Amino acid sequence: MTSYNDERSGGGGGDDRGQDPSSGTLFNVNYRKHDDLKQMLDQNKDALKLEAMKRIIGMIAKGRNASGLFPAVVKNVASKNIEVKKLVYVYLERYAEEQQDLALLSISTFQRGLKDPNQLIRASALRVLSSIRVPIIVPIMMLSIKDCSNDMSPFVRKTAAHAIPKLYSLDPDQKENLIEIIEKLLNDRTTLVAGSVVMAFQEVCPERIDLVHRHYRKLCSLLVDVDEWGQIAILSMLTRYARTQFLDPNKNDDGIDEKDRPFYEEDEQSSEEEEKPKKPTYIMDHDHRLLLKSSKPLLQSRNAAVVMAVSQLYYHVAPRNEVSIVAKALVRLLRGRREVQAIVLQNIASMTLKGKGVFDPFLKSFYVRSTDPTHVRILKLEVLTNLASETNIAIILREFQTYVRSADKQFVAHTIQAIARCATNITEVTDTCLAGLVSLLSNRDEAVVAESVVVIKKLLQMNPSQHSDIIKHMAKLVDNIQVPMARASILWLIGEYSEFVPKIAPDVLRKVAKTFVSQENIVKLQILSLAAKLYVTNHKQTKLLTQYILQLAKYDQNYDIRDRARFIRHLIMPSQAVATGSIHKHAKKILLAPKPAPVLESPFKGRDTFQLGSLSHAISGEAAGYQRLPDFPEEQPDPTCRNVEVPKATSGENKKSLRKPNKKKSFYSDEESSSEEESSSGSEDSESDSDDSDSDDESDEGRTSDTEGPDSRISESDSVPPPKRKTERLKRVEESESSSEDESSSSEEEESSSESEEEIPKKSKVRRKVGKQEVNLLDLDDFAPPTLTTSTNQSTGIMMPVLAADLQGISLADSASDVTSVGATPTMETFELLHRVTGGGLSAVYRYPRSPCIYDDRMVTIALEFTNNGDAIVEDIRMGEKNLQSGLRVHDFTPIDKIEPGASHNVTFGVDFCDTTQPLHFKLCTAKRNFNVSIKIPVGELVLPIVMSQDNFVKQQGKLAGMNENRGKVVVQGEAKAICSKVTEIVNVARVPSTQEHVIRFAGKTSHGGSFLLITIETSTEQRQAQLCVNCDKMVICSIIFKQIKEKLAS
Repeated sequence: MTSYNDERSGGGGGDDRGQDPSSGTLFNVNYRKHDDLKQMLDQNKDALKLEAMKRIIGMIAKGRNASGLFPAVVKNVASKNIEVKKLVYVYLERYAEEQQDLALLSISTFQRGLKDPNQLIRASALRVLSSIRVPIIVPIMMLSIKDCSNDMSPFVRKTAAHAIPKLYSLDPDQKENLIEIIEKLLNDRTTLVAGSVVMAFQEVCPERIDLVHRHYRKLCSLLVDVDEWGQIAILSMLTRYARTQFLDPNKNDDGIDEKDRPFYEEDEQSSEEEEKPKKPTYIMDHDHRLLLKSSKPLLQSRNAAVVMAVSQLYYHVAPRNEVSIVAKALVRLLRGRREVQAIVLQNIASMTLKGKGVFDPFLKSFYVRSTDPTHVRILKLEVLTNLASETNIAIILREFQTYVRSADKQFVAHTIQAIARCATNITEVTDTCLAGLVSLLSNRDEAVVAESVVVIKKLLQMNPSQHSDIIKHMAKLVDNIQVPMARASILWLIGEYSEFVPKIAPDVLRKVAKTFVSQENIVKLQILSLAAKLYVTNHKQTKLLTQYILQLAKYDQNYDIRDRARFIRHLIMPSQAVATGSIHKHAKKILLAPKPAPVLESPFKGRDTFQLGSLSHAISGEAAGYQRLPDFPEEQPDPTCRNVEVPKATSGENKKSLRKPNKKKSFYSDEESSSEEESSSGSEDSESDSDDSDSDDESDEGRTSDTEGPDSRISESDSVPPPKRKTERLKRVEESESSSEDESSSSEEEESSSESEEEIPKKSKVRRKVGKQEVNLLDLDDFAPPTLTTSTNQSTGIMMPVLAADLQGISLADSASDVTSVGATPTMETFELLHRVTGGGLSAVYRYPRSPCIYDDRMVTIALEFTNNGDAIVEDIRMGEKNLQSGLRVHDFTPIDKIEPGASHNVTFGVDFCDTTQPLHFKLCTAKRNFNVSIKIPVGELVLPIVMSQDNFVKQQGKLAGMNENRGKVVVQGEAKAICSKVTEIVNVARVPSTQEHVIRFAGKTSHGGSFLLITIETSTEQRQAQLCVNCDKMVICSIIFKQIKEKLAS
């Protein structure tokens, strides 16, 4: 039994096949298709028409072709039923461009629809009219757009803005008329229209920046309330506007992060910038700051495109130290769909090339997950490689070790390339990475071995003389590796550095000569190069082999190989006709010329020339229609062009007489202006949470504003340059914002230690964040030792005698009487913190006493000695503002009340360096001056000595093999006692008892993480020779200490 619904589904929206079961379904054509829908549309009942239109719109939504119903549908365009007319217009919007002739018959109906009382009908009529791509109706479209741009409904005005680009693409000659309409719509105060008219502006006349001047502040204030896609259009336009109207905020910035600056700087740089300014101070335009402040709340948008638009705005326009606030929002987008992840990671990869510090706190967010697709994995790998630095390379390399075991071969290949890039960028881990890559040569997977060979070949070019063993090892792989690129790399290495393998190279040439015919073209070319290089270096053994290979290549099918063979033959084996020439005499210089090591660069290196988030940036090439971002101007353009002139009244009568004509000339009614003022105050209230001082300034401006022009948000204070006092106040607010944003971006990392907080006057509402203070149940702050004032330098401990006596038994190296250990030998080497010329008579030096820190067991004790070399008393010496890298903690020294002329004062304080060598930057403050100083810790001072038995030492050393080990031969000067003295001078370790006389062992652990540091020196019977081995989980520390000990022992 067939139901009524089944009968209905046979026409139009159902199956298009024939109903006869015996008919062929492949070639059957149903000529009665959609008949039931046509009949329903021809009925007089609106209910049947409405049902038919719903089914037709449903077909369109499913992607089915409903163009055959165009004549039946267009007849109902004049229907009196509003619901039917809406659906008819939706249908016509879809097919008006395809059925232009039939749509032209209804032009008069569309024009009547523009006068319909219903705003949706008016908007739909204009939308259909603009969809008819026939040049003959251009005048009609122009008149319709002009009428709708003055419509009372903002929805209709929005549709008119959307129709402008359509008309411009149909007839570009109408540009001047369309610019007039755009200028009129830019005066619109409705958020519904703002985004659409900016989009039309971008399509028609993006070069007419003069149209935006008067509306710049209005667009900034409306930005939060505009729809999402309108926000994207406005942000894109304002980015270009800012690049043409504001100065480059990073022009005077050298682009070097604070942590990357050199440790020792000139005395002039450490003095106050106010006294000796070297570069002109950049003061941001208040309109520039308004743009950044207005766009910042959009980082919390749920739309990924909006967040990306704000990020590109900050990247291209904001000061470099404020770009970090977009990092957290971009990392949040990585939790979205795969498509969003890919685009966001591409942009992050470009951003990390210029500034690593922006995404350093979110390093773990870029770890590869098992569910990530291959292209997302490769992009995360690129970001991790860009973020690699001396402080985090150990963590990143440990991640790469896991990735190499992945089943995704493409991902493994990119991981090996990433390890090579880390090795070239960070010299401390070059040997470690090279050792790890060599270990991959024994992998069962041929693709992994091949990729490792290609990468090792590039790394060996940097220093081949120290790695001859690796070249020999790779020469043995020629028989096993079948990947053409890998075989070609091995042959190139053997030919280029044949002097390191003089016995192996001719044998390799003999083997490959046997299979020359069956090799790939790239391998054949390298065989020819190998034969030529060996001929000029080892003529006796390789002459016949070279002639044989050149003879085979002479008749090869590939013309490149034939040409190469002909060239090499005449170069190294010239005939009598050309023997008189001199080029063959220089064959060795030509073939074995020194070649520069290849530079492993990021594939994203050239993409920063394109605007972030654009299609051109995604495809790494200029797409059609792409407009490059303009460069910042060299001189500040006139900022008064953004001011709206308001006539000023001096008396009450003048005010009344001036206000009346203003109300007559206003575009908008009093209701609109009052509603906009309410929304303005609301937006200011919402922004007051982020910055109290800015909200106060805005409220002051709001109370004094009397503007009724096209932008009521612009106050009288905007029409003139801000006074000097207000400019300074804005500058202080900007500095406090940037500092708070930097601290909030790193809030997920370990909290920084307590800092001394200066008293802030109550009148200033600028809030300065200080480092978060850890709350410990046993806070030793109250038990800090009192400082001792002395007049001469003392070589003894700086702590109180009582405390020093109490702490004598804490030395970890001397805790066991049956262990022979060196103990914590204090170093007497001092480092200059403040020069007396720079400090105006005050000088300071610091050293590392290697005593246990009484503030925190993870901190390193630093002893400071202040000396007053001047004639005046120096008062109130203390630690001021600190620039702490992620994780660093500081326990301040006790402030010094005063130092008499010629006197000295010793204090101690603790610093947790987090097992990194990143310097501590802070301000050393006195009662009158502040000095920028920095403390850099030697790697050996990050280690604490520990007691360890020989068995435990060997056990832990076995766990720290592979990439956690540095081993090599060293030249030794002196006996065992002298060796121990030199080692403990470099690194703070304790000697481990050994049953072997020729083996000297030392043990220690890092102060923060507790990672073992094991040092083994195995002396030989031969004089001045020893084997040095350093094992540590922290690969950077391990590599640096290995080099320092090696240099010290040889001295």
